Amino acid sequence: MSEAVFFDVLRQGLWVAVITSTPILAVALIAGLIVGLFQALTSVQEMTLTFVPKLLAIVIVFWASMNFMSKTLVSFFQGQIIPLISGG
Repeated sequence: MSEAVFFDVLRQGLWVAVITSTPILAVALIAGLIVGLFQALTSVQEMTLTFVPKLLAIVIVFWASMNFMSKTLVSFFQGQIIPLISGG
């Protein structure tokens, strides 16, 4: 395998990682901003108030986007990684 092929597959793998993690990270960011704004407006400084809503939002989005994530990863492996392993 040449360096160009290696770096191209690495680039595509990193892009797949970005695509699959974006929904969860975006929801965690939005939930954190909403909870932080709520805490600033009400002066409630409870530690579980920041953790539980973010965790709940992340779990819901993970459950909703599992199909998308698994299809993206499977297509990457079938299209890029497995042909390289088998020598194609």
